[in-house]
Amino acid sequence: MAGKTAPFAKFEWMIAWRYIRAKRAEGGVSIMTWISLIGVTLAVFALIATLSVRSGFRAEFVDTILGSNAHVAVYRQSEVVEGSGRYSQLIRDYDTLAADLATIPGVTRTAPLVRGQVMGNFGENNAAVDVYGISFENLLTIPRIANPQESSGDINAFEDGIAIGSALAKDLGVAVGDRIKIISPNGARTALGTTPRVNVYDVVYIFTAGRYDIDKIRAYLPIAEAQLFFNRDGVATEIEVMVEDPDEIEKYLPQVMATIGVGGYVWTWRDSAGAFLRALEVEDNVMFVILSILVLIASMNIISGLIMLVKNKGRDIGILRTMGLTEGSILRIFFICGAGIGTAGTIFGVILGCLFALYIDQIFGFFNSIGNGGVWDPSIRGIYKLPAELQLKDVISAVTLSLSLSWIITIFPARRAARMNPVEALRYE
Repeated sequence: MAGKTAPFAKFEWMIAWRYIRAKRAEGGVSIMTWISLIGVTLAVFALIATLSVRSGFRAEFVDTILGSNAHVAVYRQSEVVEGSGRYSQLIRDYDTLAADLATIPGVTRTAPLVRGQVMGNFGENNAAVDVYGISFENLLTIPRIANPQESSGDINAFEDGIAIGSALAKDLGVAVGDRIKIISPNGARTALGTTPRVNVYDVVYIFTAGRYDIDKIRAYLPIAEAQLFFNRDGVATEIEVMVEDPDEIEKYLPQVMATIGVGGYVWTWRDSAGAFLRALEVEDNVMFVILSILVLIASMNIISGLIMLVKNKGRDIGILRTMGLTEGSILRIFFICGAGIGTAGTIFGVILGCLFALYIDQIFGFFNSIGNGGVWDPSIRGIYKLPAELQLKDVISAVTLSLSLSWIITIFPARRAARMNPVEALRYE
């Protein structure tokens, strides 16, 4: 047998399986086996669940930004305001500039806007409102507005009123068909001072874009009405630009800047959300390290179990060695014991983690119902639900980490068993 046994022969698997199943009365460590198995399973489950939530949260966050905001906002300081010494940011040739920007390769849409901050009023309720003046045709091309998570009213009636976010509608206490008052402090100048500008609009459409901060303050008016209300006749305050690949937004900027000309500048979606995305990236790296340590701790249980198994099976090791088994065979037997536990725990952990990611909505809904809806506060987290996106690379990362740790640490107690002197092992038996 010595010197002719093929690595991982059938009898090595048979002996290893018998040792794993052996009860304590038979010299086994079945309790430690179960503890190790459960520990690795929970660690891998936690790793996959966290990685999937991390990926889902970033994807949802970016999607809600890109689905309701410009990828690039274009501004231009075009002329000096008389008597102020300051440049005006009004764009007079906005139709021409928007058409020129649309010819840039990779640009999918351009839309002139008139923006302003006002106060909304309905009865005794007041709320801050960020008004976007936009054409109906361009409004239909905004994914999270034209095709929101939830909506009420008719977007086709946009030309006859105002469209507002669902959280803003809740704050004001309005529904479709109500008339809200829009108040701007920058009104007409009189001998007694500046009088606020006030107008009333029918609420024709209420949308839920998926980001709480957008739904709470965003409102859309027809661009002609916004120009009239904000005293911006014949001008736009900015032009929003959408591109094919928002993740590579930097590659479009040189051509955009060249098209804008002197006095132009841009503000990308990364400029507005970059700090948050960088914070997410740092948090992702830290969480991966922490959970990797958790997997390592769970794998350490395998070492303690194998050390106890080697100690309890000292007599068996001595007998097997005297029968002709080599050190390599003994090492492989105990390696199979430890690696088998780690592999089984990894498989069970992957199954649980994948099920969690696939059914997170149902799981979240259950816990949210127990907590009376207070488990997840969208006003704090910005989105309405806990997202998860199961990605193959995350599963592979978790499996690779778990198997690597559990297999590597198994080698040390297995080597101890292989190097045990059979004479010493049998001396006191």
